[in-house]
Amino acid sequence: MNGSGLSTSLVRAAVTSPFKHAGRPGATLPAARLTLPAAPAAPGPLAAYRSLCGFPGQGPLPVTYPHVLGFPLAMRLMTGRGFPLPVVGLVHTWIEIGSHRPVQAAEPIELKVYAGELTPHRRGTEVTLVTEARVGGELVWESRSGYLSRHTKKRREEASVRQGPKLPAVAEWRLPGDLGRRYGAVSGDRNPIHLHPLTARLFGFPRAIAHGMWTVARCLAEATGQAGELRTVRADFRAPVLLPATVTYAADPAGAAFVLRGRDGRTHLVGSVTRHHGQGLPDIGPAGSP
Repeated sequence: MNGSGLSTSLVRAAVTSPFKHAGRPGATLPAARLTLPAAPAAPGPLAAYRSLCGFPGQGPLPVTYPHVLGFPLAMRLMTGRGFPLPVVGLVHTWIEIGSHRPVQAAEPIELKVYAGELTPHRRGTEVTLVTEARVGGELVWESRSGYLSRHTKKRREEASVRQGPKLPAVAEWRLPGDLGRRYGAVSGDRNPIHLHPLTARLFGFPRAIAHGMWTVARCLAEATGQAGELRTVRADFRAPVLLPATVTYAADPAGAAFVLRGRDGRTHLVGSVTRHHGQGLPDIGPAGSP
């Protein structure tokens, strides 16, 4: 993870975001495919990530970690002049992950990030970013993520948050108010909506909100001890987790589906996993093109 590169991207985001608008007619996405040359994960940041998200201290990379490694590329792409949406205030709405095989921490990973599509959303405009990880030219991991740019800063609550499946509670977690800053430090994602109540209020949130990628990583860390390696993941971020918070992780006995709920019963996250050992991952769409 290149800290100076991320800092440059964050400064560029602050400067360029006021000149971009999610609803601009005829907006197109840049064709660039950004890459990072092959390198193993740095031990220190990886250990900090495992600890904060609850993953085991040893073993293959957490299934969410290539997303973190590719984040500097995503930031560079989204803060570039050709990217049509303002990156400040973007909200992560969903992610699909396909792991073709477990990736060991010492393996040199080559990363590629590009924009897949731009689509209208009931609250604004959503962009899909694709991340691919290769080892020795072999595609070992891929993801597609949706990021929403709202057309107005004021956040309108849904009349009712769609409820996820009714699953038995497994664990309760107390999330501290500084979780967004702590996760931002290990992931590089320092979006203002996650850092402080004041900066979150600028984008319509009453308090700082937890990173969607921390919530899904924490849920998957809870599921990692079950039989079988995680092969595919789908997570939909239904409602923000306002920090501090107490949340409940619920999952089916087979470990195929999970939900994260607040004390008020609101569904924050709905997800599913598979642990198959077959070849190919048709579930996650067109990611994986060379």
